[in-house]
Amino acid sequence: MAIENPFNGILKTLENPDGSVFGKYYSLPALNDPRIERLPYSIRILLESAIRNCDEFAVKAKDVEKILDWENTSPKLVEIPFKPARVLLQDFTGVPAVVDLACMRDAMNRLGGDSNKINPLVPVDLVIDHSVQVDVAKTENAVQANMELEFQRNRERFGFLKWGSSAFHNMLVVPPGSGIVHQVNLEYLGRVVFNTNGLLYPDSVVGTDSHTTMIDGLGVAGWGVGGIEAEAAMLGQPMSMVLPGVVGFKLIGKLRNGVTATDLVLTVTQMLRKHGVVGKFVEFYGEGMSELSLADRATIANMSPEYGATMGFFPVDHVTLQYLKLTGRKDETISMIESYLRANKMFVDYSEPQVERVYSSHIELNLSDVEPCISGPKRPHDRVPLREMKADWHTCLDSKVGFKGFAIPKEAQTKVAEFSFHGSPAQLRHGDVVIAAITSCTNTSNPSVMLGAALVAKKACDLGLEVKPWIKTSLAPGSGVVTKYLAKSGLQKYLNQLGFHIVGYGCTTCIGNSGDIDESVASAITENDMVAAAVLSGNRNFEGRVHPLTRANYLASPPLVVAYALAGTVDIDFETEPIGRGKDGKEVFFRDIWPTSEEVAKVVQSNVLPDMFRATYQAITEGNATWNQLSVPEGTLYSWDPKSTYIHEPPYFKDMTMSPPGAHGVKNAYCLLNFGDSITTDHISPAGSIHKDSPAAKYLLERGVDRRDFNSYGSRRGNDEIMARGTFANIRIVNKLLKGEVGPKTIHIPSGEKLSVFDAAMRYKNEGLDTIILAGAEYGSGSSRDWAAKGPMLLGVKAVIAKSFERIHRSNLVGMGIIPLCFKDGEDAESLGLTGHERYTIDLPSNVGEIRPGQEVAVVTDAGKSFSCILRFDTEVELAYFDHGGILQYVMRNLIHAKH
Repeated sequence: MAIENPFNGILKTLENPDGSVFGKYYSLPALNDPRIERLPYSIRILLESAIRNCDEFAVKAKDVEKILDWENTSPKLVEIPFKPARVLLQDFTGVPAVVDLACMRDAMNRLGGDSNKINPLVPVDLVIDHSVQVDVAKTENAVQANMELEFQRNRERFGFLKWGSSAFHNMLVVPPGSGIVHQVNLEYLGRVVFNTNGLLYPDSVVGTDSHTTMIDGLGVAGWGVGGIEAEAAMLGQPMSMVLPGVVGFKLIGKLRNGVTATDLVLTVTQMLRKHGVVGKFVEFYGEGMSELSLADRATIANMSPEYGATMGFFPVDHVTLQYLKLTGRKDETISMIESYLRANKMFVDYSEPQVERVYSSHIELNLSDVEPCISGPKRPHDRVPLREMKADWHTCLDSKVGFKGFAIPKEAQTKVAEFSFHGSPAQLRHGDVVIAAITSCTNTSNPSVMLGAALVAKKACDLGLEVKPWIKTSLAPGSGVVTKYLAKSGLQKYLNQLGFHIVGYGCTTCIGNSGDIDESVASAITENDMVAAAVLSGNRNFEGRVHPLTRANYLASPPLVVAYALAGTVDIDFETEPIGRGKDGKEVFFRDIWPTSEEVAKVVQSNVLPDMFRATYQAITEGNATWNQLSVPEGTLYSWDPKSTYIHEPPYFKDMTMSPPGAHGVKNAYCLLNFGDSITTDHISPAGSIHKDSPAAKYLLERGVDRRDFNSYGSRRGNDEIMARGTFANIRIVNKLLKGEVGPKTIHIPSGEKLSVFDAAMRYKNEGLDTIILAGAEYGSGSSRDWAAKGPMLLGVKAVIAKSFERIHRSNLVGMGIIPLCFKDGEDAESLGLTGHERYTIDLPSNVGEIRPGQEVAVVTDAGKSFSCILRFDTEVELAYFDHGGILQYVMRNLIHAKH
């Protein structure tokens, strides 16, 4: 049972300079502990949370001591509980979260508990941002046209979320058309410091999208978790985490003229990937910090998942306060934030001498060393300096198929595909750009790169350059603020002239919502086996994600997206080759259209104003006409429609009893899939379009859904039947059981038949047979997706044996009751001679008390092989989830048994 907080003795009152009271707070200096001064700022936030939530039940005084002693405890991988101040959802993950809450209410009702106990216990901010498909582009009415299509496709889903906003307390739903979740979080939702009923404490957030880390640029501790973990946090459960090491990243110097924040973040991403920061916090400091705007910091923080860190944290300083003022936060709120953080040793004042903080390791970058670059063609951390791009492209054409190779024979590399585009003759070569998109939370929140792109467009238009008409160009800002400052600057018209019309406010091309490319272009690519390119200002470029027909996908700054659209190809040396010819017939080079840093700064200074933020976010809270007219059912229990193909009651609590089912091993399981390295959540749980020949398509057609109304997998995440069929349905997936064939199929081992993964899994289930998955390194990297764990569970997968796991995906597997196992160092399926045709037995005690986090486990095959693996239940709490059959069942039983 919980007791009174043992740290109430350090509760202090924070006064305003005018003598009025801001509120009370748990004072870190009042602990009189010299270790606090040496703690990284990011760890101080964990410390304050543990102190404030200490009840000797969920959070104990010994947990506080572990964090205070971080310098000694972090290398030992100790476990601590963490209660975030709030939870952030976007619609694709928000729908299943609200589905699960509605489902839990039903189950609580059935088991005789109080269904009204099922409510978020911390504030939940849900932003509907992932539904914008770029169906209509290159026209001034694109926004309205795409919004109407968005509502047509997603009316049922939007109605469900609107029901949730009134059925559940403590939940704010931001309507569609408002912007990208992370930009809205940065510009509007981020509190920095909470004042709840007179108690002050730092804002901290976990979100169901891995780029939640963008808020770290604002000095708010935030990171991505699985939808499953987020649901538990919403229900007041402490998150169990390993106390992380903190890498100190020192910034010195200043960016050179013409170098963008995107160039910087791609450089930082490559450096940190090389350094190795998985599972760690990265904390930025040094005199170079004063040279980075808040938007530049947010750009770096945003890409934490790409460099592998849990957080890329920028402590609050004067730059943060200036940004809060710029974005229209109230003066009294900013005063409260600064007073609280200064009083609690969480504010960095670079005008004062800095106390040397301790870090687990150090890394340093002189900002003047950063040069223009892009990343690709298949991974965010494969950075290519712009000056080397042409040579790198030709190396990719030559190299064998892989992350940096397409294996195009020499004689085919100069091939020209002739085609007719709307009656005009056209040509396509390897490396030609067919999609150019200014998109994604990473960059569209940064005025310097957005206005920089507009300046490139202006210079190009003034010189008479044009973009080829078959290149699909689009501009998808992360909030309405971008539209306001582009309009005020008078530069939007130049972007429009080049085809970069605004298509909507939300995640588009970066998540695969790129829409169709023209049929004539698509045919030219497929019939001639061309390696077509997409250039986007995004953060992810995994194969098959951006568009099925763009095998090469490059991440670039918004100004570079415009430059590559003008060039029409990635096969160009910008230093020596012209981008095109101007209206005077003269060659135009990259240097002729590239703005100076001073030009960009001047346009930012005069056009980005606080009133723009205030006006934009006032409109958000009022909603839009289409949203406000949505009619939704009343009542706190949801009326499930069995015919719905969007919202379906999942089976998680179907046979649930009051007693936990207990721990279990795996006996004589077949291998459903045998993978190599870098299988991403895009491979496991696609978010893009539903392929016409897939099991999910078959399911929809059988229910009378026309192909043009399939929508995307992401939009149908509220339907477990479709998501189970979409699991492992990526057309680029490589399964070793298929011996070189690419695609979403597998071998049903007992019969030898080649089937879709879903059909094979169902056959195993119907035969009462368990399955496992074999995998290489970095299994589950990419966006955090709860369905990448829910899907395999519904397919009957009992365990995944991999060389290593991405952090969030591993915890999601645990949350769904799937056993994660790691091969021992130096071993993998290949070195152990495993083909995937064996049957596997994993020996685990039935009493969870006999299992230890990280213990060795024996795995035996029917072929007589035996090997040891590391059991990747990393904490005692994760073992409790396993004992209960999953995290949701654990929460349910705790709520039913709760006496308070």
